[in-house]
Amino acid sequence: MSILKPKKIFINNLKTVYNLTEETKTNKEIDNISIEDYKENNVSFTDVEIEKAILKNVELIDGNLEKNTFMDVKFNNCNFSNTSFENSSFIRCEFNNCKLTGCNFSESTIYNVSFIECNINYANFSISAMENVMFDNSNLKNSSFQENKLKNIILNKTDLTQAQFLKTKLKGIDFSDSIIEGMVVTLEDIRGAKINQFQAVDLLYLIGVEIKE
Repeated sequence: MSILKPKKIFINNLKTVYNLTEETKTNKEIDNISIEDYKENNVSFTDVEIEKAILKNVELIDGNLEKNTFMDVKFNNCNFSNTSFENSSFIRCEFNNCKLTGCNFSESTIYNVSFIECNINYANFSISAMENVMFDNSNLKNSSFQENKLKNIILNKTDLTQAQFLKTKLKGIDFSDSIIEGMVVTLEDIRGAKINQFQAVDLLYLIGVEIKE
């Protein structure tokens, strides 16, 4: 399975945006833009569609970016800590070396999206539809997945320590080279997932077995 990358973005065709908040006040459909070295806290905008964009070294902390659409967007070295993207759509997007700690992606659509070397600890993905999504060398400690619809999820060396998967079917997902210590899941939901022999010890609690040292 391959993840569709953002459509080719021609750098020379991009408009440079210096103030994202002002741009969203006057334009609800923003495309072919570049935003670099931009920092603003507590940003809030909704019902905006951003398409064919490159965001580099952008810091939007504690923001409210709910009900927006991001299509063919590359996020490079961005920090969105504690920002809410609830009820948003991400289509053919890449997050590269981004900080997404505490972000809220609940009730969102995440389709053909790659998270590469990202910090996504304490993030909330509950009730989101996720298809063709890759987490590569990323941290998802204490993240929450509840009542998710997952299809074609790739985990490469992902840290899922104490992550919660509740009412979320994990059949076919390969956890074998990821860290699942303390992961919260039910026996019914984990059925059909792929794990290695050492990870099996971390899941023995599901059948009420205790390991005597």
